[in-house]
Amino acid sequence: MIEIVAGAAMVLGSVLALIAAIGVVRFGDLFSRMHAATKPATLGLVLVAGGAALVASDLSDAARLLLVVALQFLTAPVGVHMVGRAAYHTPGTRSRQMVVDELAEFERREQRLPRSGGD
Repeated sequence: MIEIVAGAAMVLGSVLALIAAIGVVRFGDLFSRMHAATKPATLGLVLVAGGAALVASDLSDAARLLLVVALQFLTAPVGVHMVGRAAYHTPGTRSRQMVVDELAEFERREQRLPRSGGD
């Protein structure tokens, strides 16, 4: 029974990774592609690693898989945030569909505040 659950989790995780890849190819703007590259791919990895951990023969193998998932959760959002921030400041990458621009509001507010001297 465990093998069936593990296999189903791995197949579902693989399907989510495939959906993420299709989204990266099909979406038009950078910000939608970033979303497609991180959300379903991360959940897909969790399902594949969870399925593999269920059938792992040793507890150390399951711990390694847990470490892989933890590192993915730590690095994927940071990496995508940095790419998005760099793309935001690159001319021509802002989408015309962007209705709310919180970063521009934040940057305007930051420019008005006096800098505190920590020298």
